[in-house]
Amino acid sequence: MRILFMGTPDFARVILESLYGSGEEIIGVVTQPDKPKGRGYKLTPSEVKVFAAEHGIPVFQPQTMKDGAFAETLSELDPDMIVVAAYGKILPPYILDYPKYGCINAHASILPKYRGASPIQRAIMNGERETGVTAMYMDAGLDTGDIILCEKVSITDEDDFESVHDKLAEAGSAAILETVRLTKCGGIVRTKQNDAESTYAAKIEKEDRMIDFSASAEEVFNKIRGLNPFPRAFTWLPDGKILQITKARAAQFSAGKEAEPGTVISCGAEGFTVVCSDGAIIVTEVIPEGRGRMSGADFVRGRKVSVGDVLVKPSSKDE
Repeated sequence: MRILFMGTPDFARVILESLYGSGEEIIGVVTQPDKPKGRGYKLTPSEVKVFAAEHGIPVFQPQTMKDGAFAETLSELDPDMIVVAAYGKILPPYILDYPKYGCINAHASILPKYRGASPIQRAIMNGERETGVTAMYMDAGLDTGDIILCEKVSITDEDDFESVHDKLAEAGSAAILETVRLTKCGGIVRTKQNDAESTYAAKIEKEDRMIDFSASAEEVFNKIRGLNPFPRAFTWLPDGKILQITKARAAQFSAGKEAEPGTVISCGAEGFTVVCSDGAIIVTEVIPEGRGRMSGADFVRGRKVSVGDVLVKPSSKDE
């Protein structure tokens, strides 16, 4: 089977690596154009491009696919199947309709829940205890196509975005390899999605990253781990500087109940404790504005936070 792969970040690279390692014929890789990164804004290739280049797989980086811009190349490649994983662009009908065995997408949720751009972060932020990767046929809608199969994974309190992402990359590899196997033997069973059960995982915006300590301790904890290591949740110090909080845990809340949400009620060897609406969290790792990642304890020892400080958005600061 001639497979054209479309993907960009590390999640997609893991799936591509599994396909390649299984001996499938990968006739080409389509990935996003190189993007500037770092302080020097150096053009940097995607994880998928790096893997493809290392293994001699032809790489294509079209700026657009609209208006048949990729049609000639697609015809020359003539894929039997297109496998898509976090490519980052909408595919027009002429691509979706081209391959004999369809365009197969590895979507990082248990569809129809969490359709959209940020299914992993949103699942963790919402306190889900289970997620997965759904292999599905792509259609003109946003993650609305028929389901082929789903590989599920658990989410524990110790998980954050990074660890769940890695679990899902492995699950996505298993889902795609099984989909290819079922396609070859004619064993595919298509299941239509129940749109009434669908939810939408919108792109993470700046306001989603802001920590509201008037929420429950569980909600604050889930936001912090759902956005770590990227794009990271944040709050403000009393001096108006931004403090990104990357790790925390629930705390026993027995003192300072009269304190308003966002108040630091203790500092210690683990870090510092902040009041939420129904409890508190212990902040164990942070990234101060203009500084690197450090433990909450080191931040306390640097006297950057003290008991009685209130971590809230300054009224004069724009969102």
